[in-house]
Amino acid sequence: MKRVLIYATLFFISFSTVSFSQESVEKPAPPTGNALVGDYYGADVSEVVLNKAISVDKLEGELSNAKKLEAIAVKGEVTDVCEKRGCWITLKTEDGASFFVKMKDYAFFVPTALKGKNVVLEGNAEKKVTSVEELKHYAKDAKKTKAEIDAIKMPKEEIRFLASGIKVIN
Repeated sequence: MKRVLIYATLFFISFSTVSFSQESVEKPAPPTGNALVGDYYGADVSEVVLNKAISVDKLEGELSNAKKLEAIAVKGEVTDVCEKRGCWITLKTEDGASFFVKMKDYAFFVPTALKGKNVVLEGNAEKKVTSVEELKHYAKDAKKTKAEIDAIKMPKEEIRFLASGIKVIN
């Protein structure tokens, strides 16, 4: 009988410890800051790379000939930033479509103040079909309305960019 009582007590203590240690961990907010000219996130983008940066439109043209481009630099205006963590951005394209950028290995995040700034990205680009589920996830991150999220019904072929570094240029 003593053994049963001891085992029951140990089980209760173990269960209680595990249960109470499972607190929900809040994801960090985007970094603070004004995203000033010269600020960079992730790896610093060198002057050589800055001078070789191409426009989003030129990238679209180059990706029509190749499925993936590595170690490329692209410049453009930031139109949106993930408000939850700063873990993705979008750039403006000539035709008004979005150009989606994620941070490599989620190694860095950007402040929401980056919205409206011109930047140079360094990393890899590819054409990819984004699933409806993933598009809805990003719409939730961007705090779109339920109606806007529910309106997403089709996957979307788009350029995806995996940035190793982002530098504010103006």
